Amino acid sequence: MRKFLMLLLLLPLVATAAPYNRNEARTVNKIVFGDVDSVRYISHQEVINSQRNGWETLLGGVVGGLIGNQFGGGTGREVATAVGVVAGAGIAHNRQPVQKVVDYRLVELLIKTEDGRLIDVIQDVDQQMIFQRGDSVRILYFDEGVRVDKVL
Repeated sequence: MRKFLMLLLLLPLVATAAPYNRNEARTVNKIVFGDVDSVRYISHQEVINSQRNGWETLLGGVVGGLIGNQFGGGTGREVATAVGVVAGAGIAHNRQPVQKVVDYRLVELLIKTEDGRLIDVIQDVDQQMIFQRGDSVRILYFDEGVRVDKVL
């Protein structure tokens, strides 16, 4: 846990990987070659609550009003409709928010460059590019960050 907290604190200081599709052409500012010194796979889960925008409450009120309108007659029907609207909107508004778990899969690569420097890069795991110690790699520097690929 302590290592994970340290990683989160140091993450902004480390070069981070820019997300991109492999079939997307982008301008590369600089390329540095090196070998992977160490590989560490990291997974992190984050719970995200759904954002409420009011449509659920409105829909609950409409459905409640339609159901309430089925009861009574005259003034009683109007009262039942109003009660249905308020009850439906209240139930829809107060229901539990939907939560979804997002799983981030990252790889941390410590790379020894050809000139002897050590560079640490954290990027998304790509199943087409699994790294091992000793792999020859290139570090691609973009305006938005960096990306590490194997030298083929």
